[in-house]
Amino acid sequence: MIGAVFSVSLFFCTTFSIAQAAPTANEVQTGISTLYARDPLAQSLCFRDGGYGSLFQANEVRNRCSDINYNSYNADAFTVGVEGGREGTIIDIGTSAELQRKYKYEETVGNGQGFASIQIKDGKIFILADRRAHTTQELERSDALLKARPSKDNWATVRLGSIYLLRTTDRNEKNYQQIVKLVVIAHVPNKSVTFRWQVL
Repeated sequence: MIGAVFSVSLFFCTTFSIAQAAPTANEVQTGISTLYARDPLAQSLCFRDGGYGSLFQANEVRNRCSDINYNSYNADAFTVGVEGGREGTIIDIGTSAELQRKYKYEETVGNGQGFASIQIKDGKIFILADRRAHTTQELERSDALLKARPSKDNWATVRLGSIYLLRTTDRNEKNYQQIVKLVVIAHVPNKSVTFRWQVL
């Protein structure tokens, strides 16, 4: 009887999951995701819903929504702009410590303030200047990401602690644009990468 109860409980635990609600206009679209080099489905991610980019359908691996890929196109690297008419650019702007030294802002415990402060305003990307005065300063490579046409710079080597900015456009949809920031929080070279991401 105990075994039977345990089996039923296990069935319910593995069968049902809580659906993630879509963000409202006032919520930030963000998450923590892990991509795996050797998993046929979990090599890519969809920023629209935070799910893996591929799925098994009709006994095939099919693309669902692949905004960023790990390891499939470039070894131990992120690649963007990989599906349909999509074109992408991704830039490694440095680690939290490197950005703090470069832009001379005050960081908080945990080194997350610089990442949190990255934002788009008036067609440019800004990062923290003075936390107490609530001021920002333009990120040096802002134009390279926002104004240049996506090019061969559609991949970047994964580096633990680095913050990346990526932009994706679509040749077939003139008004489509997706800009995301992410920070690598765990990395097993050529096996997996875990990162915090946020759609800007």
